[in-house]
Amino acid sequence: MKKILFVLTSHDQLGDTGKKTGFWIEEFAAPYYLMKDKGVVITLASPKGGQPPIDPVSAAPASQTPATARFNDDKATQEVLANTLKLSSVDTADFDAVFYPGGHGPLWDLAEDQESIALIEAFYNSGKPVSAVCHAPAIFRHTKGADGQPLVNGKKVTGFSNTEEDAVQLTNVVPFLVEDMLKENGGHYTKGDDWGAYAVEDGLLITGQNPASSEKVAELLLEQLG
Repeated sequence: MKKILFVLTSHDQLGDTGKKTGFWIEEFAAPYYLMKDKGVVITLASPKGGQPPIDPVSAAPASQTPATARFNDDKATQEVLANTLKLSSVDTADFDAVFYPGGHGPLWDLAEDQESIALIEAFYNSGKPVSAVCHAPAIFRHTKGADGQPLVNGKKVTGFSNTEEDAVQLTNVVPFLVEDMLKENGGHYTKGDDWGAYAVEDGLLITGQNPASSEKVAELLLEQLG
């Protein structure tokens, strides 16, 4: 039975706008149910532990999908989510892979979090897949490979595009642009159509572009785990 760790953001402030952010429900719910329905054992963690903040925009009617509808009616999963483990208490040896859902929150905390950086490097160096969708590829900002180079250097990657960030009018709010950062770190960044499903796999790294890509990332991860 496969065991996968989900790492969620604990950050709820959208820069200095006074607005709230967090993780994007679809990017958690779609992969969660796809894996759970296939018998995968999922553990949830976040830097602070407890309830990770939900991006209010992702809870709005326009953002709803079959997976979010299922989550909204699923008290058991809501309870699990309210009690995420503290990231510092997690041992990579207990899991076969790690998955990071997006939302704008990870740009502020998970991109800079030393526990998360060490966790990703440990998974990767142990030959275990690391997957992330939408804004979550922000987690690769400071991660390094065994050669001391950025982990994404020379690898095919994707993530929330500059044009998508522009469309949601947050280009000047975010601390950095995911697309630019991945390119600056030597990643071979590609993207599909804005808001369309697009994911890429390069060895142990699996990344998706936007909320619509979250299930595709989960499928690639399960395929890799066999």
